[in-house]
Amino acid sequence: MSSKRMLIDQELIALLKNGDRDAFAEIYRRYWTVMYMHALKMLRDEDDARDIIQETFTSLWLKRECISSDANLAGYLFISTKNKVIDLIARKRVRLDYLDSLAAFAEANSNQTLERIEEKEIMAALKKEIAQLPLKMKQIFEMRIHQHFTYKEIADELDISDKTVKKQISNAIRIIRPKLNHLSAIVLILSGL
Repeated sequence: MSSKRMLIDQELIALLKNGDRDAFAEIYRRYWTVMYMHALKMLRDEDDARDIIQETFTSLWLKRECISSDANLAGYLFISTKNKVIDLIARKRVRLDYLDSLAAFAEANSNQTLERIEEKEIMAALKKEIAQLPLKMKQIFEMRIHQHFTYKEIADELDISDKTVKKQISNAIRIIRPKLNHLSAIVLILSGL
C-alpha cells in the first residue's frame, strides 16, 4: 500500500482501471478531505457533504474502466462532486416545492381529509428529521415526544442529569425547526416542548 503513495495520479488511474483496490484506496486517502471540504463549502451540511463524497468515490469505482488514462483526477473528482451537489440541491428544492404546494392546497381547501393528509405529511417529515438526529439525542427526544416523559423521568431512566436532557431536547429542536420551518404545525408542536 505504501508504494502507491509515491505514484502520480495517472499511474493510479491506470491501476484503478484494472480494478486495483489499493490504487483506489490511495486515491480515496489522497482526495477525500479536499473533496469533502469542497462539498461542505457548497452544502454547509456535514452529513450531506459526507454522503456526496461517498457517492463520488462509489461512482469513481463503478466507472473506473471509462476514465481516460490521461484524465486530470482532481478535476474529475471536483466536477463529479459539484454535479452531485447540484443534483442534491435540485432534489431538495423539488421536495420543498412539493411540501409548499401541498401546504398551499391544504390551506385553500381546508376540510377533514386534507387536514389528515397534512397531518400525515407533517408527522412523516418530523419522523424523518428525528431519525437523522444523533442516537442519544434521538432517544431522549423520542422519549419526550412519543412517550411523554418529563425531563426528570428521562433523566432517571437514562441515568443522566435533568440539564443534559433539557440541553439535548433544546439541541434537537434547534436542529429540526429550521428544516421544517415551512410546516407551521411543527413549529407549534416544538414550541410546546
